[in-house]
Amino acid sequence: MVRRALGNHRDGADTLLVTPDTTQTESMAEETEKLRELIKRARFVLFDFDGPICRLFAGHSAERIASDQVRWLEERGLRGLLTKEERAQPDPHAVLRAVDRRHPGSDLVAELEERLTQQELTAVASAWPTQYADPLIMTWHAMGSRLAVTTNNSPRAVTRYLDDRNLSQCFAPHVYGRTQDLHLLKPHPHCLNRALSAMGAEPSAALMIGDAPTDYQAAVEAGVGFLGYARNERKAKLLEEAGAACVVSSLEPVLRVLRGQA
Repeated sequence: MVRRALGNHRDGADTLLVTPDTTQTESMAEETEKLRELIKRARFVLFDFDGPICRLFAGHSAERIASDQVRWLEERGLRGLLTKEERAQPDPHAVLRAVDRRHPGSDLVAELEERLTQQELTAVASAWPTQYADPLIMTWHAMGSRLAVTTNNSPRAVTRYLDDRNLSQCFAPHVYGRTQDLHLLKPHPHCLNRALSAMGAEPSAALMIGDAPTDYQAAVEAGVGFLGYARNERKAKLLEEAGAACVVSSLEPVLRVLRGQA
């Protein structure tokens, strides 16, 4: 328990006792105020896809996809393209980037990227919507904000998911995802800049919602405000270490603040 004196009073009967509950309430108020300021300025909202909108690989393991990519390369006698550490990566994007570094713009990279796109399209069927994401998207759209998806995933997978959830009208045509120019994946701000240009948006009037340090880095490069979404403590720590000043563990307070500004 922390003691905080009232004004110039000395400790005694008139001392304010600040309990952990009081401290927590003050912290929540500060976080709400941060959210309010971010949302108030945002006339354009850029969503990352896998994380803030859904868990794309909830039922179709990303780790298994990465392993399949490694096996596919090995079957073609290309095991030596990857280091031992790269072969153990659970992230299919990491494998794709590694091959692109050795053979940028090659047919091999194009084929591997297309294989990943097909896996992402399959994953859409078992993707889990992020809690509160659908009403948040629909509310922002109804309030007149312009929305876009800026992601390292395939735009074809994003479009299929949005169609399945009846959310396409909230974003169309502003879905900007992975191309075969893999050096332009986030943290490069390319997809954010494409979205800003297409919507005629000033960066200062835009907000990105992302769940990875690469999202934050891309937002900084593009001059866009950033709200971190972290579904667990590990992701929250990574975002905070990257420099994100406002990170939420749920989209519920974002929705609540947004509705309060309607």
